[in-house]
Amino acid sequence: MYTRDLFSAKRVVFSLEVFPPKKDTSVNVIYNTLLGLRGLPADFISVTYGAGGSIAQREKTCEIASLIRSTYHIEPVSHLTCVNSTREEVAQALDKLKENQICNILALRGDRTPGVEPKTDFPHASDLARFIREYDPSFNVLGACYPECHFESDSLEEDIEHLKIKIDSGVTHLITQLFFDNGCFYRFLEKARAMGIDVPIEAGIMPIVSKNQIERTVTMCGASVPHKLATIFSRYADNPAALRDAGIFYATEQIMDLLENGVQGIHLYTMNNVDTATRISRSIENIIAAKNA
Repeated sequence: MYTRDLFSAKRVVFSLEVFPPKKDTSVNVIYNTLLGLRGLPADFISVTYGAGGSIAQREKTCEIASLIRSTYHIEPVSHLTCVNSTREEVAQALDKLKENQICNILALRGDRTPGVEPKTDFPHASDLARFIREYDPSFNVLGACYPECHFESDSLEEDIEHLKIKIDSGVTHLITQLFFDNGCFYRFLEKARAMGIDVPIEAGIMPIVSKNQIERTVTMCGASVPHKLATIFSRYADNPAALRDAGIFYATEQIMDLLENGVQGIHLYTMNNVDTATRISRSIENIIAAKNA
């Protein structure tokens, strides 16, 4: 099933994201994660793809996406990056996905790897999206968007103009980068709609439940941190259990506000943490079910 069709059937779509293990020796981790996530009310599960774009990364993403579809009977979305890929390599990846009956692809440029000269076949994610649609129109193409503006854009308006190019290139469904301030999402959504973007937009939510996430994820993603969340970081940074509970509560409260303000979908970045994903999913599933009734 194409993810774009979910939004015609439901008022609110709920999805999860997992990532392949970085080391083959930890491959059981992802299988245990998927087993733990089984039973949660996810409409689809996306599988990330390393920016390096190696064949091993590509095959691992495809393998996990195939497992999600065949074993857990949940629609998978395979990430596909292009910053270090040629047209031939992307074509091979598409053939492999088609062979495994994976029809939804999140087209991303990917982060540039320091010291590695990027390939030139796909300068932007929109170029990848266009190639996918032309190579095989049976694929459904998703795209990423940035409520607080991509760091390479001079303004949110300019960033949304680039986003329109993605839509014109065949993207049918958008998922946002993580954010912690719902006001940023609402402002972005209003501007995007005013500038003619009418595809479904899911809000990407990442619970911050550890000190490591504060130091790495928050700093690297560049998302603004509201005073309330900053207070949580300051107060509980050295108390792992309290920080975990407070982070889950903050993300749940954030989702509840989004649901009450008509968001079309929630995409939960699980970081392969079954307990966190389960606690949040269970706390909102009846609310989402009521909205979809």
